[in-house]
Amino acid sequence: MTLRPTTVTDLAALITESAAKHRALRLIGRGTWLDGGAPVARDAEPLHLDAFSGVIEYEPGDLTITVGAATTIEELDTVTAAHNQWCPLSPWGADGGSVGATIATATPGPFALVFGLPRDLVLGLECVDGTGKVLRPGGKVVKNVAGFDLVRLMTGSWGSLAAITRISLRLRARPAVDETWLVSLDAVAAARAQEALRRSGTPPIACEVTAAGLLDSASPAGLLVRIAGNAAVVAAARHEVTAAGDARRVDGAAWTQLRANKTQRAPRIPSSAEVRALNAGVQRAFDPARILNPGIMG
Repeated sequence: MTLRPTTVTDLAALITESAAKHRALRLIGRGTWLDGGAPVARDAEPLHLDAFSGVIEYEPGDLTITVGAATTIEELDTVTAAHNQWCPLSPWGADGGSVGATIATATPGPFALVFGLPRDLVLGLECVDGTGKVLRPGGKVVKNVAGFDLVRLMTGSWGSLAAITRISLRLRARPAVDETWLVSLDAVAAARAQEALRRSGTPPIACEVTAAGLLDSASPAGLLVRIAGNAAVVAAARHEVTAAGDARRVDGAAWTQLRANKTQRAPRIPSSAEVRALNAGVQRAFDPARILNPGIMG
């Protein structure tokens, strides 16, 4: 039997039943990274959440959007681009991955240093915990931050506390000028230039050391830099970038290629007895039967 609920009510009932039977469940969104992260118990039954996808509510004027957790990063970018907006979530990994997996694993991306980590971009979410209870912490607007921060608790919990079904995110207006440059440098020089550019008066919105062959077989190793803003800011930033080395402007799709070559690391199991006890207590509160992604948190 394939476990593929299509409504939150059905999902809650399924999890409640599974908890009563102590049936382990492996949460699957788009299934693009099943071998990533820490291993889930082999006897866990796949619970497919791909029905929870698509745009639920989009308020361009408020720079907020609510999507189903299985919505892909590619779809999120396409929908917001139509309104000259974007979500700087842009995680490491392929764009076929889901927003829900990005939040569940707290996977950052090349823009996190400037625009914030996933936990900083999530306004609210809906999820079903290991007891079958439906939780809706947070909200759809920035000002709704009252109460215990369950949003941050669920972000990075790797599906070990609840199955995320929908997410509200903050957006940004696309910059007036947006350029990507590739600076040819060896590894040591690239690292130094990266630090210098990040500390400059007009820092880039992303700056990553890259290996040779990023764009094609002839692409040199070096530094991939994205500068954005108004014309004056970008002009000043461009001067800094071109002074760093042999620089050439490249297509912005280079960021998609760079991100696709990286994925999030598995969660580190805490060594402190106190931290392990705290984590165990949190898990007992949300998933006392330990049926959600068992094994992934140790």
